Amino acid sequence: MESRDYTGVQSFAVRAGQYRFGPFVVDRARYRVVRGAEALELTPKLLDLLIHLVDHAGSLVTKEQLLDALWPGANVTDNALAQAVSELREALGDHAGTPHFIKTVTRRGYRFIAPVEPITEDAPEDTAPAATVRSPSETSTASIAVMDFLNVTGDADAAWLSAGIAETVTADLMAIGRFKVADRARVVDAARRTGGSLHEMASALGITFAVVGSYQRYGDRVRITARIVNLASGEAIADAKVDGALTDIFELQDQVVAQFSQELGITVLRPSSVRRETPSLDAYRAFTEAWLHLETLDLREIPQAIAQFEKAIDIDARYALAWTGLASAELAAYEVTRSDNAPAADLLKRAIDHARRAIELDDTLAEAHATLALLLVSAWKTAEAVQAARQAVALEPSNWRHFFRLGHASWGDERLRAAHNTLTLYPDFAFAHFQMAMVHVARRHLREAETVLRQGAAVQDRQMARGDRYPGLGLHWLLGLVRLAQGDPDEALTEFDREMKLANVNRLYGREYKMSALHARGVCLLGIGQTAEAITAFESALELYPDYAQTHLGLSVAFRAGGFADRADQARTKLTATLRTLGRSRPIEAKLVESQRLTADGQVDRAAATLNDLLETAPPGFAAWTLPVDPLFRQLHAAQGFTAVLQKLAERAR
Repeated sequence: MESRDYTGVQSFAVRAGQYRFGPFVVDRARYRVVRGAEALELTPKLLDLLIHLVDHAGSLVTKEQLLDALWPGANVTDNALAQAVSELREALGDHAGTPHFIKTVTRRGYRFIAPVEPITEDAPEDTAPAATVRSPSETSTASIAVMDFLNVTGDADAAWLSAGIAETVTADLMAIGRFKVADRARVVDAARRTGGSLHEMASALGITFAVVGSYQRYGDRVRITARIVNLASGEAIADAKVDGALTDIFELQDQVVAQFSQELGITVLRPSSVRRETPSLDAYRAFTEAWLHLETLDLREIPQAIAQFEKAIDIDARYALAWTGLASAELAAYEVTRSDNAPAADLLKRAIDHARRAIELDDTLAEAHATLALLLVSAWKTAEAVQAARQAVALEPSNWRHFFRLGHASWGDERLRAAHNTLTLYPDFAFAHFQMAMVHVARRHLREAETVLRQGAAVQDRQMARGDRYPGLGLHWLLGLVRLAQGDPDEALTEFDREMKLANVNRLYGREYKMSALHARGVCLLGIGQTAEAITAFESALELYPDYAQTHLGLSVAFRAGGFADRADQARTKLTATLRTLGRSRPIEAKLVESQRLTADGQVDRAAATLNDLLETAPPGFAAWTLPVDPLFRQLHAAQGFTAVLQKLAERAR
């Protein structure tokens, strides 16, 4: 007989779904694979792949079956599957040429060839199911997630506590050091897409335990109840119940985990062992509400986020995390303007000052260093940005956000490593695929870029459908450019259309990528002789960014190709005016557009020389990374000077 556990994959009807092959034990209840006393570092996707193969040990599992099982409904290529199998083999110490576990069946699929032995009820104690886990030594390797706390009375004035308590309990559990604590962003996204089903969340997050709880405010007091639930058995292994004045909320939250610790036999957490950013309840509330606004990434909520962070600082001027939050919110406001001819430079400078203020108050605050890194990238201070991001990673090496920021700040191999680490910690962070693809494009490794973009686009599309907080944008746009550079305008147009459909103009970066997709669509249509349609696309792009220089250039070329000389001259006049502004506010972009103008005019040598000067003078990093796939440079590809420029670009991306 077979049964199903919470992972949704068939398993042996044995003790907690455990079975052994070679030196490894698959523990389905804890959603992990161990060798001796050590758990293998496998992503959820690799765990699912291994479990699926082991479930069908001895049988051929076709590529189609694995793609359907692991990426249901997603447009994922065989390359993604082959890469996953390769990574799994590496983790197991297996080899494709002389396999002990996973054998490739040429052009068909894979077969798990090792004997699989179910672990039965008389198994040794070291394979005990997670339901019996109570001791500190056993919980030390267990994974746990903290759910949002339920507002029992529905009191709107206390709604902020739902996330606030969960954040504090998460931090307290991390301080214990006995659990692998799931990142709160992943927990919130998993809760949204699963409807809060704990079993489905366990599969999505790879967790063994969950903290579930509620709170009830009555007058100026609050009662918090919580329990740690074993998700395999449904058993509560620890309970907590605290009651006190709302003004003592910090102490009450700490007491929750202190009671958990006592029931689990762990040394009771000392309040001083957890960072407390502010003694003010009002400042803490303002900060929490500010983050709730900011994390929507809705442009309409950014001003409210800024106002709430400023309120927190007005209450407690030494609240370092509030200064960091304010810098992040101001960065978001700046990023709305980053593709304008004259971005809000004063806002960016103010945000940098606020991030530095946070570090002055607390130089051990990793979030402050990571936020500063993002800001410095926007200011093209890339060398300092990399140092700030590295400091954040050093302070909190298990935080995916810091690896993402390191990837954003760095370039070449360091960016690829950072993106890989981001995906290891947060497999569904689609934008990490975009980060990697940028490096591959700059190196002219377009097939590698296409592979990671298709993987990322599949993740992004699922996230969009689920309403996740951190879906990527731009992946379909970049995939379209890569396909166009590879000679496939039809698929390029399809990808540009997909980007336009997904890009919500009220979301951070949404207007920018919708414009970019329209612009790219115009250039693509112009290249295949559909001039009227190209003009329409360019004009639609200018409705979103009326002064966008590259689109005015494209429109000028399209008007001239369509026989509209006067309108072409008008567009060229507009381009000349915008270039003067760009030269003062965005000099790197100005040189890029100037080289595109020279290319359109047939001055290929001057265009290549301008690009060479750009790369010679630009700070370290990703300047001009789109050159290999930018269709406005198509005429340059046969020029010797441009070949040298592309080689220099690739060298910068090492």
